Amino acid sequence: MKTVHFGAGNIGRGFVGLLLHNAGYEIVFADVAEALINELAATDSYDVHEVGDNAAVHTVDNFRALNSAAAPGAVVAEIATADMVTTAVGPNILKFVAPLIARGIAARDASQPPLQVMACENAINATDILEAAVRADGADGADTVDAATVDARAVFANTAVDRIVPNQEAGQGLDVTVETFFEWVIDKTPFHGAEPAIPGVTFVDGLAPYIERKLFTVNTGHAATAYFGYAAGIEKISDAMADPDVQTKVRAVLEETKGLLVKKHEFGEAEQEAYVGKILRRFSNPHLPDTVVRVGRAPLRKLGRHERFIGPAAELAENGVRPVALLEAVAAALRFADAGDAEAVELASILADNTADAATERITGLAPAHPLFPGVRDVISDAQAR
Repeated sequence: MKTVHFGAGNIGRGFVGLLLHNAGYEIVFADVAEALINELAATDSYDVHEVGDNAAVHTVDNFRALNSAAAPGAVVAEIATADMVTTAVGPNILKFVAPLIARGIAARDASQPPLQVMACENAINATDILEAAVRADGADGADTVDAATVDARAVFANTAVDRIVPNQEAGQGLDVTVETFFEWVIDKTPFHGAEPAIPGVTFVDGLAPYIERKLFTVNTGHAATAYFGYAAGIEKISDAMADPDVQTKVRAVLEETKGLLVKKHEFGEAEQEAYVGKILRRFSNPHLPDTVVRVGRAPLRKLGRHERFIGPAAELAENGVRPVALLEAVAAALRFADAGDAEAVELASILADNTADAATERITGLAPAHPLFPGVRDVISDAQAR
């Protein structure tokens, strides 16, 4: 069995690559980072260090590495004979890998089983985004792939992935440090009973509840911890969670998202409370060298309309509930002033150069008529007055 995995970074090597290696797949890492690909190509193995309860070290081998920018034809040839394609490149990069996947699908022998394509990204229904980009690549009559060929030779499945992979210590090389906990949930319906055998993966009918639960608990809580911790002058995520004031604020945020998730997706109250407790313990893991600056980076994206703060807050407001803790987290995000983060700099510029109404629309994507708009506008107005 062979998989082509786009994205040879820490998540690609320390999460997706590890699980696929353990499932018996040969992995072909594809990436545009020349130094990283060269380093992978020059070695036979790397180690994944799981830290926390039941710590362990896993060795990953049986892989190859290709530069998808310098050798696109070689990547296409690998896809043409692969069983699976996965990605961990970031949602905004999917459109750049889609043309290679489209060419690979077109080059597959019609007698082969369909290529299994899964985008393992921190976004809702990322595989749908990738599939649309693959299909669009041949929609204008280009010599890539037509819709009928995609239908016959590929199957696309959405996934929800969850594992904290912090910035790595200097000098660690290709080895990756990760938390012991992980979750990879895959929608099984596109496979029609032919799901891949990947130990540790959970296959479900209907992925949306699990994606939103992860996004509005893990991502919302992690970012809230970062922004509240940054405002308190704390460097590490685990230290922020050890601060009673920060922990209380994060807990209040997750109480609001818990109420939404229980009502919307009918998760049991006790089940969701246990999930929240587990997530808070993960953030508190002192063995993870994670910082509030790393987790808080890209605040403009994190304040987007369907992202971890505005998304659940908007739904609560639509249901007549005023989100208090979520708006406090938004206020903390607006104060994230890391000069090394391009989005933090851009966010500050938007706040400085626009009225509160205009800044609210531009930052959050909320329409003025939305019931959440006045509350966010007030938070933004307060931030501008500081």
